Amino acid sequence: MKIRNWVVTLTLATATTTVCAQQTQYRNPVISGLHPDPSVCRVDSDYYLVNSSFEFFPGVPLFHSRDLVNWQQIGHVLTRRSQLNLEGCNPSTGIYAPTIRYNDGVFYMITTNISDKGNFLVYTRDLSKGWSEPVWLEQGGIDPSLYFENGKCYMVSNPDDAIWICEIDPMTGKSLTPSKKIWEGTGGRYPEGPHIYKKDGMYYLLISEGGTEYGHKITIARSKQINGPYESNPANPILTHINKQTQKSSIQGTGHGDLIQAHDGSWWLIFLAFRPQTGTHHLLGRETFLAPVSWNKEGWPVVNGNGTISEVMNVKTLPQYPVKHNTNYDFNEAQLGPEWNYLRNPDSTRYTLNARKGWLGIKPSTQTLDDNGSPSFVGFRQQHINFQATTCRRSGTSKAGLTVFRGPQGHYDLYTKGNKLYLDYRLGTLLHRQHITTLNGPTVYLRVKGTPDTYYFYYSTDGLHYQEAGKMDTRYLSTETQGGFTGTYLGLFAEGNYNGSTAWFDFFRYTPTAD
Repeated sequence: MKIRNWVVTLTLATATTTVCAQQTQYRNPVISGLHPDPSVCRVDSDYYLVNSSFEFFPGVPLFHSRDLVNWQQIGHVLTRRSQLNLEGCNPSTGIYAPTIRYNDGVFYMITTNISDKGNFLVYTRDLSKGWSEPVWLEQGGIDPSLYFENGKCYMVSNPDDAIWICEIDPMTGKSLTPSKKIWEGTGGRYPEGPHIYKKDGMYYLLISEGGTEYGHKITIARSKQINGPYESNPANPILTHINKQTQKSSIQGTGHGDLIQAHDGSWWLIFLAFRPQTGTHHLLGRETFLAPVSWNKEGWPVVNGNGTISEVMNVKTLPQYPVKHNTNYDFNEAQLGPEWNYLRNPDSTRYTLNARKGWLGIKPSTQTLDDNGSPSFVGFRQQHINFQATTCRRSGTSKAGLTVFRGPQGHYDLYTKGNKLYLDYRLGTLLHRQHITTLNGPTVYLRVKGTPDTYYFYYSTDGLHYQEAGKMDTRYLSTETQGGFTGTYLGLFAEGNYNGSTAWFDFFRYTPTAD
């Protein structure tokens, strides 16, 4: 049986195993690693969150929580090729900025596939049964969002560097009213990520400005009518780390958020930011953060008291429901967990989990990690600045092993080909290849250890005694060096012409160390 990993089984069983008392402290980020552009909705006391997924498949990771702090990935929204065409898309393209909403018994997810036909939505009444085929939308821009009221559905997005609104039929995608410009923001570049809410008879329009870099910020406006005119908050931005007081913060680039009122009446903001790890370089991508929100006497939201946040938040939380995250994979299940991704639309015949019990088999492909195609690759997000990841590879004739992968222009690969072990560094047009050793047996253990400044590579023939194979600077895989909007993946891969030799991996173990 071939891997059908992209048809992910949704599981909630272990998400709420233990209930803890209300806490007075939590840590940011609440979802670490590449999980940008978060959007959240509530169904009674359950919360659901989605993130951007770019060129990775399946698309739009879906999380569940009972407390807004502890999140468990329960699947993906876009699990079929018919929903997510990623053929030929460039790095950091594909799926941008989804929004999730729940209305009258139906979940909706709206997003942009900038490599395909633009804005679309999918919907479902039952998360365990998957989502609909795409409903394509007429209004352009990116970062679309939905607002439901009195049987009407409104769409907002940002064509022409401003926020526009129209009423739509969510079942057909047809615009029912002409698009209308309702706000240009406060003057920051790239006004985007719009969301509309209603509180105390006023419509609030939350957006992001400044670009998803160090100048990122969240601003808000309000109106008595959904179509405007919108009045800008005189205290904008309501969240930013662009100012002097946070210039030394371990968290930067705060922005692109979504407000949520919890089931106890409290208000929260879920948003993205990044954590520089080598002074001015970050590698994990933009992560998901959480902050409390209060409302001042003028009726404007105030984020965490002063519009800034920290890694340790001394804040009263909802009662906590801790979750256990799986980071050790022995490949004994019928499919990979939802934490794993492919590049673009994968060929399912290249992957197997049941041809050899307890082993992941990957057939090599002529598509390589240097290409903008779909190489034989499965990836797990790097989620911590300090970590260790290990796999066991049964050597064979194909080129196969462990990669620290940022994109086709930046990856470090520790692999075997035949009985030889190599370490490659790909940096743009530069390629350095180092022969490490000649192996005497069929099995080799491959390991990478990450620190703020350096990736260290190791190998072992017995799984007990490791020797260093090499090391490389982390900054060469950073956003500041590589560009784009993604983060670093730890991947298992196989390359070359398939001649009957499958690359076999016995396990993958990821261990965070002290950040």
